[in-house]
Amino acid sequence: MATLSFSDIGESSLDPFLERTGQRDVVRASVLGGDFRFESDSPELLQLVSLAYAGLPEHRLSASPPPFHVELRLVEGRTDAPACDPPPVRAQSGAGLLCGVMDECNYVVMSPQEGRALVVASRDMLVRPYHLRYELIEFAVFTMATRRLGLVPLHGACVGRHGRGVLLLGASGAGKSTLALHSLLGGLDFLAEDAVFVEPASLLATGVANFLHVKADALGFIGDDAVRSWIRDAPVIRRRSGVEKHEADLRHAPVPSSTGPLELIGAVFVSGQQAAGADQLLRRLPTDAIASRLVADQPYASGQPGWTAFQQRMVERGVYELHRGSHPKASVDALLSLLA
Repeated sequence: MATLSFSDIGESSLDPFLERTGQRDVVRASVLGGDFRFESDSPELLQLVSLAYAGLPEHRLSASPPPFHVELRLVEGRTDAPACDPPPVRAQSGAGLLCGVMDECNYVVMSPQEGRALVVASRDMLVRPYHLRYELIEFAVFTMATRRLGLVPLHGACVGRHGRGVLLLGASGAGKSTLALHSLLGGLDFLAEDAVFVEPASLLATGVANFLHVKADALGFIGDDAVRSWIRDAPVIRRRSGVEKHEADLRHAPVPSSTGPLELIGAVFVSGQQAAGADQLLRRLPTDAIASRLVADQPYASGQPGWTAFQQRMVERGVYELHRGSHPKASVDALLSLLA
């Protein structure tokens, strides 16, 4: 039987595992209730970290936030890299590690219990900053924070007022982002637009209010010229679904967003269907229908350790369905009635 020697994997190299790196710089950020330290010898990768997390308000969920360490490594990668979107991330686990793999040059390896991760990206991915940031760097941050802090990860948005929040759920295309935008413009606190993380016992919700993703047709309901310019001039990203949206930086928005976690007082399923009348926008779901509706909407979260406690608390707080009004402001008013 043939054997593999160290000379086979590193015959022409004194550092086959790439353990000897150059001078590393550090970027620190408080994200999702954790203290993150990002370390790399690549200015380009650290610039993406700053783009994602610099200038965000600190969300403290405990008196002693746990530390996280993320090392980012840039490699040369493939010379024949395809011009189209990179492969989707495939998840894998074993030996206490979690992995997300695009290809042999772009992947994440994490140890959530130790709060450590390695993010490897190829140089050609720098021309795809959205995929690199969202599917590798943010994937590592969200996954580790969720596991180590015991948070329930939800696909949805969250807005609120005076420390109280409403979770916005629903299928893609239902209008969650548009409702979140108009809630922000209506003076509500904006916590998150795409991913919300909830502490099951306290129902404290946290998120990363860095970007708002809005389709161009949402501009038709916005009368404020400064807001229209803020969104219209933002870069356009293309989701894997093919949908194109403006990615507007909330830190440069003409209105403020949330400054801390929000305690959930309920959840709202956003529907794309038009309401039969102005007084029929919002209806409370029957108690015995809430659990199954939540599971159907959140298949990944429903398999996480904190789901049962979260689900029970949401049943107690109340879950609603919101149909579309003649103008987004009517939907914002309906949310305000819950937060009153």
